[in-house]
Amino acid sequence: MKSTILLLLVFLPCFALSQSLQGKFSELSHQPVKLVGFNHFETYVIDSTTTDARGKFILNFSSKDHGMAYLKSTAGQSLTLALQNSDVIIEGKGFKDIEDLIVEKGQENRWFYTYAKSHPKREQVLSAWRYLKKKYKEEEQLQSHITAKKAIDLEIALLKAEDGQFIAALPDDSYMKWYLPLRSLLSSVGNIAQNVPERISETLQQLRAIDYSEEKLDKSGLFNDAIFNHIWFIENSSGALEQVFKDLNLSIDIIAGQLKNDDERFNLVMEKMFEILEQRSLFTSSEYLAEKLLSSDSCGCLNPQLQKKLERYGKMAKGKIAPDIRFTEYTYFPDGVYAKSLEGLDAEFKLVVFAAGWCPHCVEAMPELSGYYPELKKKNIEVVLVSLDDNPEDFARFAAPLPFISTTDYQKWSGQAVADYQVYSTPSYFMLDKDLKIIQKLKDVEHLKAWVEWNFN
Repeated sequence: MKSTILLLLVFLPCFALSQSLQGKFSELSHQPVKLVGFNHFETYVIDSTTTDARGKFILNFSSKDHGMAYLKSTAGQSLTLALQNSDVIIEGKGFKDIEDLIVEKGQENRWFYTYAKSHPKREQVLSAWRYLKKKYKEEEQLQSHITAKKAIDLEIALLKAEDGQFIAALPDDSYMKWYLPLRSLLSSVGNIAQNVPERISETLQQLRAIDYSEEKLDKSGLFNDAIFNHIWFIENSSGALEQVFKDLNLSIDIIAGQLKNDDERFNLVMEKMFEILEQRSLFTSSEYLAEKLLSSDSCGCLNPQLQKKLERYGKMAKGKIAPDIRFTEYTYFPDGVYAKSLEGLDAEFKLVVFAAGWCPHCVEAMPELSGYYPELKKKNIEVVLVSLDDNPEDFARFAAPLPFISTTDYQKWSGQAVADYQVYSTPSYFMLDKDLKIIQKLKDVEHLKAWVEWNFN
């Protein structure tokens, strides 16, 4: 009897901290489903089960899972949910049909789905009114229609106010009061950058005001979007590349300063920023970030893994000498061109391109580079493609038609040149002088053309 009581006492706290998610989805009978949570930039399975003949299931979660999560079926359908300190009961047809979703229990989810159903409709109507406002401003014959223009402005203001009023009415301690404005901001950046120029400055300030020290971010599923969308927005709304880099570097300073007293989060966010800048080929800002983190002005809290990564990267900064690349036996040379290595090429400049046949952006870019190759040759610029293809058939299919040098070691991301040049994404472009000094890291073929025009015309 005593041992039974002790056993109950041991397990009682676990049950006390556990909540359940009960669902019934008529179109998902006998389907495996899993509940997936977020942790910083990663996801993890909280619980999984199989629905019964009526599509019913029960999944469990605990306080460590509180935040946002999603249900996923084997059919690929998913449904976003809020997990807070209460049980959740939901019912619908399938995970895609949120219009038919009923939240029987779980106040945070009621708020979330009320907003999720109404907000897109408001945005559609807002887009229509903004289009009309633009037309009334641009079309000369409509500019005198003062009454109509005032009515349009009034409708836009009313629709925007509805969004704000819904969120303002939520309790101050609710998760949705924090989550919904951030989610709305991040989902709006694409439209604003491309269609609403008058809101660009305001949106950039809002992005810079995101608090990366906020623990709610960790389980929100928005951590990666907050950083990626911030960078993407600046890249696509700041205009000339010089201004893009200026704005990016200011954002780097703001975010780094925000996290200077939190070593773990500082490393987490800075590494993700560096990774995205590299993937977007925004090398001027990735170099700025690396230099900042390695300088004495930074917080001095870099973890050894990140520090080592940045130190290796620093060796490939503008003005440094790039490593030589030995041409393997698997190398295509154009007529009249041969060398044992990159260093041995007789050219004033050498453009090194890392690409692969399995990379869609590379497949699109290489024909454009091929067409521009004669112009490069006139400027005494030789091109060397380092392919990340890992078998002879793919390499031949991708590289053989190209008019410039193509080489590979079939090691994909593990190749020596990839490691030496700190390549994190494809295609990547490095402009070197005849002595292999790094003159410029280039974003794409258009950037290459602009560089050539600037330096040779």
